[in-house]
Amino acid sequence: MGLPIEDREITFLLADDHSIVRQGMEIIISDVVPNATVYHTSSLQQVVELIQSKGIEIAVIDAHFPDGNSLHILQDMKAANPDLKILIFTGLEEELHVLKFIKAGANGYLSKMSEEEEVRQAVLNFIQNGEYFSPVSRNLMVQFIYNPELMNPLSSLTKRELQIAEMYAGGYGNLEISNHLDIKQNTVSTIKKNIFEKLKIENLVELIDLIKTHHKM
Repeated sequence: MGLPIEDREITFLLADDHSIVRQGMEIIISDVVPNATVYHTSSLQQVVELIQSKGIEIAVIDAHFPDGNSLHILQDMKAANPDLKILIFTGLEEELHVLKFIKAGANGYLSKMSEEEEVRQAVLNFIQNGEYFSPVSRNLMVQFIYNPELMNPLSSLTKRELQIAEMYAGGYGNLEISNHLDIKQNTVSTIKKNIFEKLKIENLVELIDLIKTHHKM
């Protein structure tokens, strides 16, 4: 049998551009595993380097940073340490994003809206089992077996909505889209509203990110 959890020496990396989030997570980690070593970074670009240089065993990382999207470096993180366990700790809506992070190599997904007890349970699960998924995530994984399109939220868009979403992502404005497709500007605005509602996003930055992640333009 291995050491009790409270006696283990585990090396964590907390990667988030908000120090208050890292500090809160460290308090919980230190309570669960007092002998843990915890490294911090606010920069996505430092993550892989720290995994290599500090022998990180568990990484708790946000989905978005000012310098990029962590989805695109998960494979590099695993390459730096194939035994690394990655917990995505984010404010992004679980139903919309969890499957793509699992596909990219994440071992768990936890909402920043979670109560402290759930965060504690997630840390415990990671130490014991190397993963943590909420009932919502597990249900989505089961659904995905029967409907692989769930992996791509853009599949909910009509052909016309996807066409206009691509044009927004390509830098076109309402007037340009209207002229190019020979439709009224208020029609373009209505379709944009529908796109945002279906994808549960609030701005063009989020739309561009979804297009880059899920659609080859």
